[in-house]
Amino acid sequence: MTIARTICLGFFACIALGTLVLLMPFTNTEGIWTNPVVALFTATSAVCVTGLAVVDTGSYFSLWGQLTILLLIQIGGLGYMMITTFLMLLIGRKFDLMQKFAIQESFDRPFLQGSNNLVRSIIATTLILEITGIFLLLIVFVPEYGFSQGLWISIFHSISAWNNAGFSLFSDSLVGYKSSWLINIVIPGLVIFGGIGYQVIIEIYLWIINFLSKSKAKFCFSLNFKVVTRTTMMLLVLGTLVVFLTEMHNPATLRDLSLEHKFLAAWFQSMTTRTAGFNSIDLGKMSTAGLFLTMGLMFIGASPSGTGGGIKTTTFSVLMNCTKSALEGKDEVVLYQREVPSTLILKAVAVVFGTGTCIVLFTTLIAFLEPNLEFIQILFEVISAFATVGLSMGITAGLSTGAKLILVLAMYIGRVSILIVIAAIIGDARPTSLQYPKENLLVG
Repeated sequence: MTIARTICLGFFACIALGTLVLLMPFTNTEGIWTNPVVALFTATSAVCVTGLAVVDTGSYFSLWGQLTILLLIQIGGLGYMMITTFLMLLIGRKFDLMQKFAIQESFDRPFLQGSNNLVRSIIATTLILEITGIFLLLIVFVPEYGFSQGLWISIFHSISAWNNAGFSLFSDSLVGYKSSWLINIVIPGLVIFGGIGYQVIIEIYLWIINFLSKSKAKFCFSLNFKVVTRTTMMLLVLGTLVVFLTEMHNPATLRDLSLEHKFLAAWFQSMTTRTAGFNSIDLGKMSTAGLFLTMGLMFIGASPSGTGGGIKTTTFSVLMNCTKSALEGKDEVVLYQREVPSTLILKAVAVVFGTGTCIVLFTTLIAFLEPNLEFIQILFEVISAFATVGLSMGITAGLSTGAKLILVLAMYIGRVSILIVIAAIIGDARPTSLQYPKENLLVG
């Protein structure tokens, strides 16, 4: 039982348990046994914090069903190993070296010492920001739905947003609130901080403490912090401008809105492509240029150790600078005056190649099963599932059982990570001392 297999089986067990619970009659409003495909698809989408749905979450599932989905979202957002470790800490049990390595693998961070404090910090950060989001959303939902229902809607959307899940209790997601400034600030704030990664949040906290204490020692941010924040801001701004330009004359999306609300809606769509899954305009009516941009942003996704998916902002930044170095004739990749190890470059290439291969394979299979659907609809759905985004052009519910099961597999692999899945299949690599002679090869 390797670390990769432990992680894969852990997520599989969570999905299986969630499916069994959602099958029960008390989890849906009709009081009958839930369709197994619906239960499996919903449980997978929740654990993999994707947000794709084959039924309307708000009307199909009862309060118990919605609560089950919310718990699965929280487990999936934090990660199986993080939840397991936290429960072990609660009962006072120490975890061994294998579990420390599993946490390291889950969060893509090389740490061993201080694992207990890190787990507690992550849980505390999650609870603080989710509760803050709940109180802010109460301002919008309580006057409209009353205290009890407004409180539940606020809890559901705050947890869903923080975990980049994209599940909504409204049939049109957040289209009805595209002009609400508070919704367009709180939801994106939760999504961005949830997807930016716990390591970045902890560094922000430490910087604030250092600043308030007026320490003379200069606080130095890590390379990960610099790359993640710069790339995230660049993609958010670029996405907002391009969505605005491509959709400003589209009567089905932005044309009839005021200039202020056009930018607000464009900002929301740029943010939600970071694997959030919410939408404030009808994505099925976006222009081809807007859809293609959205797919590109979904493919990149969020950041390492966060709750989002995609190839990650750091992978995108490493490969972008790798291309720059190749054009400049350099032999090394440099970021902020730091040389990137060749192992990280190889890992970035493997992630992109593996992700692209899976997307091509799954798109081909669904296109074979659904010949009546347009290619862009299928490609959009597959990228959204694999990058655990949850955005859809409205075709999810109408897919055949085979196509839905393919999306289930795509969501699972995308959440666990393509490299971990491959490592679970082939096992740990064996160390070797062999070195082979070098030889040039024509490339490009």
